[in-house]
Amino acid sequence: MSDSGDSERILSLAEIEDGAAKGFEVEVAGKRQMLFGIRHGDDVHVYINSCPHIGTPLNFLPDRFLTMDGKHINCSTHGALFTIEDGMCIAGPCKGRPLRQIPSHVEGGEVFIRTRALML
Repeated sequence: MSDSGDSERILSLAEIEDGAAKGFEVEVAGKRQMLFGIRHGDDVHVYINSCPHIGTPLNFLPDRFLTMDGKHINCSTHGALFTIEDGMCIAGPCKGRPLRQIPSHVEGGEVFIRTRALML
């Protein structure tokens, strides 16, 4: 657990294949948030599952957040494309606007997020 006391375990690295994405929900301060994570080696990039264009979830099917080649995050509603590393929209109706990234870290094979970032 992080020394700041505001981290929550969301999953184990073993639960998500390298190069794959996984959706999940957390509850913070009584509010449920839909999130997703993308694993790259021992790092996991975590984002709120909401397109900056109109706020819809990015996926229609469970855990389907990436383009077929796995190089970008894809919004199923309007086809917007986002970079995996920082969530910036590079194509589509929200070009230039990022997904909201949630700070995460991996410790002992477990993935933790900063829950305080969800309260902002």
